[in-house]
Parts: sequence; C-alpha cells; structure tokens
Amino acid sequence: MNLMKEKKFGFGCMRLPVLDKGDPTSFDYELINKLFDAYLERGFNFFDTAYTYHGYQAEKAICKALVERHPRNSFQLATKLPLRDFKDSDDIERIFNEQLTNCGVDFFDYYLLHNIGSNVFVKCENYGAFDFVAKKKAEGKIKVVGMSFHDTPELLDEILSKYADRLDFVQLQINYIDWEQPNVQARRCLEIANKYSKPVSVMEPCKGGTLVNVPKEAEKLMKDYNPNASTASWALRYAASQKGVFRVLSGMNTIEQVEDNTSFMADFKPLNEEEIAIVEKVTKIINDKTAIQCTGCEYCTHGCPKNIAIPKNFALYNSIMRTTGSFSSQMVYYNNIAINHGKASECIGCKQCERACPQHLSITTYLKDVVEKFEKNSIIPTRK
Repeated sequence: MNLMKEKKFGFGCMRLPVLDKGDPTSFDYELINKLFDAYLERGFNFFDTAYTYHGYQAEKAICKALVERHPRNSFQLATKLPLRDFKDSDDIERIFNEQLTNCGVDFFDYYLLHNIGSNVFVKCENYGAFDFVAKKKAEGKIKVVGMSFHDTPELLDEILSKYADRLDFVQLQINYIDWEQPNVQARRCLEIANKYSKPVSVMEPCKGGTLVNVPKEAEKLMKDYNPNASTASWALRYAASQKGVFRVLSGMNTIEQVEDNTSFMADFKPLNEEEIAIVEKVTKIINDKTAIQCTGCEYCTHGCPKNIAIPKNFALYNSIMRTTGSFSSQMVYYNNIAINHGKASECIGCKQCERACPQHLSITTYLKDVVEKFEKNSIIPTRK
C-alpha cells in the first residue's frame, strides 16, 4: 500500500463527544453518529482510536457508532497496543484479541504500538512487541503497522535503526507551536522519519484545541489574510504541508467542525510563503501567552494516587495567565474541580504523571505554580 496516496485527513477519536464532561464514558451516541456519518458522506474514511481512550471504552464506542452501522469496506480503522498496560508476551496476545472483540472486527486496517518512549521501549524489546505486530500482519490481522511516538529525535533514530523493517509508518505530534519546542522537537522527529523513508501520520495538529482558540491578535493576523479560513484550517494545513506527511488526524465534536475540516482537506493546498510567515508570527504570540504547553490528553491522570485533575488545573492556570483583570471565574472552576478531585497541593511528587506525559512536562513543578495561583488565601471545598 502506498500510504502517500491515502486520503490526507483522518478522524481522531481521543476526544469524542460525551453527555457528562466529568465522565469520559458517557458517550453522546446521537451526536457521534451524526459526526461519523457526515465525515463519511464527504468522502473520508479513516478513524483512529486506542485501547486506553475514554476510560478504556473508546473501542466499544467505535464498534457501536461505526462498525455496527456501516459496511466494513466503507471505513479504515486504527487502534493501538497499550504499552504501559501489558504485563508480558501472553498479555499482548490477550489484549489484541480483546481489541478485536471490542471493535467488532476481524482485522485492523492500521495498528500502532502506542506512545513509544524511553519508559516503554525496553519493555517492548524484552517482550517482543515489534515481533508481535509483524506476526499479526503476516496473519492478516493487521494491514498496516505503525507506532505513535512521543520522545526525543535520538530515541526515534535508535528505534528506526533497529525496527524500520517492522514499521510501515510513524505517528508524530506535529503542529506549528511544537515545531521547535525543546520538549517535543517536532521538526527534528519528522526529519528522522524522513531519513528512514517512513510516511508520517500527524496527531495533535491543533495541540488539543490550543491552535483553535488562539489569542485575538493572532486570530486577526489570520483573518486579515483570509477572512473565510478558520483557525483550525491553518493548523491542519500547516501539519499536512510538511514533507512525508500522508495523513493528519483531527478530533471533531461538532457538525460545524466536520464541515469546516473536510471542506479544505478535500482539495488540500499546502501553505504558501505568505501564510508560513503569518504562522511564524502567530507562533510567537501564542508562545508568549501560554505558560504550560499541555494538550489535555489526560495520560497523566491514569493511576494518580491523589486523583488530581491535572489537565483541567493547567487549563485554568493558562487561562489566568492570559487574563489581565479578575480571575474569579477560574477560581470558581478550580474550587468545583477540587470537590471530587485531589487539590494540586496534595501532589506527593511520585512523578508517575511525568513518566506518562507525551509532552515531557515538569508536571510536579507546574502543580506548585497552580497552588500559588489557586490555593493561597482561597477556600477550597471538602471533597465528597
């Protein structure tokens, strides 16, 4: 399969619509069905999920909203092996079979080793994860094998130097904010993938919504150039314009988002030189106003011994740092979150969150900043 000839836009399913924002498993199936149907009707067919998404229930939701409602040959489905969750080689087999059942399929069009980094790479080697996906591809249970990667260019080079023959593509976090960010190094990671001639699928092109809700002065630059182009279109087109990128994923929660994204990705045009110059200016504006580069993926919260709502706290902190006046509304939100979750000050410094963070953020340090802003001289309700 020539991946570079695939349709360039995929539906990311890490942030599906839910009925209760506090419950990631409360799927809004009525809306999800509409989104999936609209996306398919516009000529696109790729859906990306994972074993761990939505409290380990996303695959079952995909089965209900997609697999049970559409012919198998009308869509392509990708899911991922949870590298932090498996215990040994037998467990890999068990999880894979569970995923087939969860999704209601006999094979996966795409299957990825999920979130490879220094914390799980040795584990993958010790338990034969690369050999496992190669075997499943030979059996016809997987059509295309890849890995999603969140770590240094040096580690990516090491992995591809050993296992390039087992991998058909690499999934990288690429967006204009992370292009030169030292904790992500998107540009250099892409260069390594290109070095090994591995096509690249892009995750987080909008950085968890950060590049959709940009500062007003940044949005003005974009609107002055093209009043009809959404902020999301700039981010998606930027990622899709990069050398070696064959597909860009976007999580969509409204029909308007589906209509907008599919409109400019149906007849994709790379950014021109003027647009690139505008993106560079926008990048500086956003970087100057974003204190914590969190995407809200919530990997950090799994297993937190104090149940701290880390991404929500960071989002509120970033909101405060952009505010010049009162931040009473953010304080109300923080106090409400603290009713059912651990306060930032309850962090015990175990750093399991930092080991899980794809962005390699110094989470425990940032939580101290949250404490300074939200807990000193404030009254926080007692948790239920």
